[in-house]
Amino acid sequence: MKKISELRAQHGNLTQRELADSLNVTQASISRWEQNQLSIGGENLIKLAKFFKVTTDELLGIEDENSSH
Repeated sequence: MKKISELRAQHGNLTQRELADSLNVTQASISRWEQNQLSIGGENLIKLAKFFKVTTDELLGIEDENSSH
């Protein structure tokens, strides 16, 4: 599972505010997503995946069954 806070750090210590502005969401939403207090809707999940160039499966912690073989 890719944590949003780790992805922000990997992208030049991007702040929650900067990420929120890029995704057109509130900083509070980013904070709640990082603290698992708010579920990420499908549209925002896709925005996050595209922004960070990762898959939605990576963000959700879904592993490919074939990768463990």
